[in-house]
Amino acid sequence: MHHPDDREPPFDLRDRTKDFALRIVRMFTTLPESDEARILGEQALRSGTAVGAHYREAHRNRAKPEFLTKISDCLKELDETAYWLELLVDGRMVPAPKLAALQDETHQLLAILTTVAKNTRIK
Repeated sequence: MHHPDDREPPFDLRDRTKDFALRIVRMFTTLPESDEARILGEQALRSGTAVGAHYREAHRNRAKPEFLTKISDCLKELDETAYWLELLVDGRMVPAPKLAALQDETHQLLAILTTVAKNTRIK
């Protein structure tokens, strides 16, 4: 892990998305033992850990269309992760304060990668 939850996230998005995946994994391991929490948690685990993998793939692709496709995949996975985290909170399986920092990071990454996609399209 590159930083505790109360410090600035890493600047490099490869590190930041990897750190995000690790935070998702840790969140999953602390979920209640209920079937509902596990089902939603597994969905968040899948989508949340896929973000960094897609981001790394984006950097392997040199052509702009492939880069944009992978950034779009990152955005889809982040949006899906946000949804599963919302369900965990709204379904009262996890107290809102416990997921607040992770939800905030999800939204920050969405904003950053949306800007990356827009700026790439402009160039």
